[in-house]
Amino acid sequence: MKIIIRKSKKQLICCSYLMVALLLTTTVSVAQNDSAVTTTQAEASAPTKHKPVKNTFRSVWIIDDQTVMVPIKGTLEADIQHRFGTVENGIEDLYGIFASANIRLGFAYTPINNLSIGFGATRNAGNMLLDGSAKYAIIKQTKEQYPVSVTYYGNIGYETKADPNHYLYTYQTERWTFFNQLIIARKFSDKFSVQVAASISHQNSVPGYYAQKDTTVFVYEKQKHDLFAASVSARYVLSEVTAIIVDYDQPLTQFPTDNPHPNLAFGFEFNTSGHTFQLFAGNYSLLNPQHNSLYNTNNPIGFTQTGGTKVKGGQFLIGFNITRLWNY
Repeated sequence: MKIIIRKSKKQLICCSYLMVALLLTTTVSVAQNDSAVTTTQAEASAPTKHKPVKNTFRSVWIIDDQTVMVPIKGTLEADIQHRFGTVENGIEDLYGIFASANIRLGFAYTPINNLSIGFGATRNAGNMLLDGSAKYAIIKQTKEQYPVSVTYYGNIGYETKADPNHYLYTYQTERWTFFNQLIIARKFSDKFSVQVAASISHQNSVPGYYAQKDTTVFVYEKQKHDLFAASVSARYVLSEVTAIIVDYDQPLTQFPTDNPHPNLAFGFEFNTSGHTFQLFAGNYSLLNPQHNSLYNTNNPIGFTQTGGTKVKGGQFLIGFNITRLWNY
């Protein structure tokens, strides 16, 4: 009888343990399921975070203009820009390839997100122009948040040409020029991107002369100190490494004389992981944004002025840009 009583107690204890374990397992399982449902509902109700659109353009340059693109933080950029002579002389100088050329070497670095700082040196007709620049991405195109990208670009230029008699520059400050631009771009598809920009160029000194009539001295300025301009650029992708690029710049301010001509440029862009190579034909040759805006003498299309003076067109030149990026 004692053996039977012991067995009955063991069975009762085992059954009790089994019931408690089953109850705890069921409770934990229900709690876990409730937690999973709550988490799933929270995730479903949370708004989806969209990342900014990538590769609106593949380079910081589109021919003679800056794009909205700013390299990622820690990127060092090196630029080689080359403009041959105009094609007007034909085979005599092989359509400008053996004519006098303008060259710019530039570097830029991105120390923090969205901000790039650069400097460069340009040789124009034997004279050296030094420049410094800054570029900041204000807004990046993001689905359901920002329909466009917006970037600011600024440039300062310093003319180093010799002037021992102070004929060109009475003061050193007259050697400085400035450029400010706001760029707006949109990537419409994986293949097609467009940007528009508004800019203002400023020169501290303007060409002109003094004239005296009786005892009165008149100052005649051939240009104004400030010039407003607009530009539009586009890129269409042909393959993973090749694209067609187009660029147009139009000065808006009218000067008394020496009005600069617009720029029309078109060509091809070739890309690798760290390089961008652009080959094109256009009218700008001075390799500095404010100098191109203020002093461009090449005209894409001929026309007749109001007074009957004919302006020659077709003054294109061949050029190329090489950009190399390193990320640290």
